[in-house]
Amino acid sequence: MEEKKLGFNTKAIHVGNEPDEVTGAVIPSIHTSSTFQQEAVGLHKGYDYSRAGNPTQSRMEANVASLENGKYGIAFSSGMAAISSLFQLLKKGEHVILGRNVYGGTYRLVVDVLQNHGFEFSFVDFRDSDKVKGEIKSNTSWIFVETPTNPLLELCDIHAVSKLCKESNIRLAVDNTFMSPYGQNPLDLGADVVMHSATKFIGGHSDLIAGVLITNNDDLADQLYFIQKSVGAVLSPFDLWLLLRSTKTLGLRVQCQSDNAFHIATRLHDNKLTSGVIYPGLESHPQYELASRQQLNPNGDSIYGSIISFKLDNVTFSRVIWLSPHFITLDPCNVI
Repeated sequence: MEEKKLGFNTKAIHVGNEPDEVTGAVIPSIHTSSTFQQEAVGLHKGYDYSRAGNPTQSRMEANVASLENGKYGIAFSSGMAAISSLFQLLKKGEHVILGRNVYGGTYRLVVDVLQNHGFEFSFVDFRDSDKVKGEIKSNTSWIFVETPTNPLLELCDIHAVSKLCKESNIRLAVDNTFMSPYGQNPLDLGADVVMHSATKFIGGHSDLIAGVLITNNDDLADQLYFIQKSVGAVLSPFDLWLLLRSTKTLGLRVQCQSDNAFHIATRLHDNKLTSGVIYPGLESHPQYELASRQQLNPNGDSIYGSIISFKLDNVTFSRVIWLSPHFITLDPCNVI
């Protein structure tokens, strides 16, 4: 059956997990070998050294790529390694536009590291496409979007920004970590590259750190695979296998987590102890309409994610996931 005709959960279970041809095992083996036998120099069975490729890695990359409706998946040892590798496509003097509420690790990377190497970065409010357009320069080569943002859940209209990018011959990358492939598919909306911190929803069990880039562009994929091999920020076969285990339940987990979050956000919104609740699934959220049409599960139903930010006045709390100067952010992943 053609991969495009498979449903999300079927792809999550089967793509990259084809039974072993030799033994018939329905769960393929973990390939821990660092080196592969060659019949002659450059003559091998597809693999020579695990930094440049490994059968377990290939299976995991194919699996995650299929969930984003992409052709190519490129796996890295963390989400930040994935972003760092993406920005290694930049040439000296090139300019990148990022969201003003971008993840702190991304901000630290570009401001404290990459700006020292001759790259230029601007931060803009992606809720307003006109502001994005106003930041474009002659040397702008990439726009990097995070939607929803961490932790204030600001959204970007991916389709609108992708049109702007195409008009200006700019590449668009989208950090889709907070929605996962189950809740949003940026490639279908015009993005050139999708990035995930697979540590979060894709991994789902708090037992690994990983990142992945997905694209449909042949040239970008070739460059990113070369960077992956050259820099060497690759995952161990064990972590790759854990990710293949994790994606099998991705759809079930993300839908349940989002449903839980919706109920919690609704109750927080009505609670007198809270003075502000940010959740895209509430009609009070200024981008509720955008979230409702952009964040869709494989059935085409709106899905709003499982991250909630809220403000408490004069309340002592014992456990939160993130804390900004004004808002607490709660991830109700384990709430049933």
